[in-house]
Amino acid sequence: MQRQGISMKDQENEAEAEIEQYLRDLSDRLRGWRARRGMRRKDLANHSGVSERYLAQLEGGDANPSLGLLLRLVNAMDISLQDLLISGGPGVQIHAGLFGLAQRLSAEQQAAAYSMLLRHFSPDQSAFAGCALIGLRGAGKTTLGERLSAAFGVPFVRLGNVIENLGGMELAELFSLGGQKAYRRLERQALDLVTREHPGCIVEAGGSLVSEVETFNALRSSFYTIWVRAEPEDHMNRVIQQGDLRPINSSEEAMADLRRILAEREPYYRTADYVIDTSARSIDDCLAELEPICRPYLSGEPMRADTTS
Repeated sequence: MQRQGISMKDQENEAEAEIEQYLRDLSDRLRGWRARRGMRRKDLANHSGVSERYLAQLEGGDANPSLGLLLRLVNAMDISLQDLLISGGPGVQIHAGLFGLAQRLSAEQQAAAYSMLLRHFSPDQSAFAGCALIGLRGAGKTTLGERLSAAFGVPFVRLGNVIENLGGMELAELFSLGGQKAYRRLERQALDLVTREHPGCIVEAGGSLVSEVETFNALRSSFYTIWVRAEPEDHMNRVIQQGDLRPINSSEEAMADLRRILAEREPYYRTADYVIDTSARSIDDCLAELEPICRPYLSGEPMRADTTS
């Protein structure tokens, strides 16, 4: 039925514009999910059976995919179809009443409400099993983790190594053969194993762990989490210095991918208990900042009760 005052042609143009906008939004969400999962376009193509060329068109908003093709993509990324089709973060579920109330509060009232919720619902920090370092490769997690391990005389556990031991193969091979689903299953098993068998340790988590909501929540519940962050250029330079020359082969595209990954994961990294920026700083300087922060969770000393509330 033609709407009053609007011609059939105008209605068709309006509908076409809505479709184009939705496809652009869909392409943004696809790129975002691929970044959160740490998958190159080539990886997604291999595991979904969708050509890289078509994925490039889809991520550019220049393709109108079928439902069957979208199902292949979400299965390869191990997410739900709803995650891809509907705007919102991965697995975010907020009580409707709580969300509505927060929208009506001023910035000052929201800050006060957050403080109240934090006091009542934050995990018992005295029960933390140690410290966990999260963030992208090249931020300094391994170096800081090893130095903290030596300073406190506690184990330093790289979760990726535990995953390799459980899977019986290197991470690259595990991703290639088993895809996201197999990797995420082993990642959770590895975290549970470390939590159970290495109390008081320092854990280095993979950069994409934050994209798996339940596993990330388990990490935050069991460990005092620290986001080791750096500027994108520092991430890139440090990865190259570690001997990975792949970014040099297509520096502009690699940097664009890195910035996209950081943008997609930053909201989740920022939920860590502490953030340290390693850009333009020495290891000793960063270590001096982290030692007092980590001491309550690594030294075995009892934590002092909070007397401020």
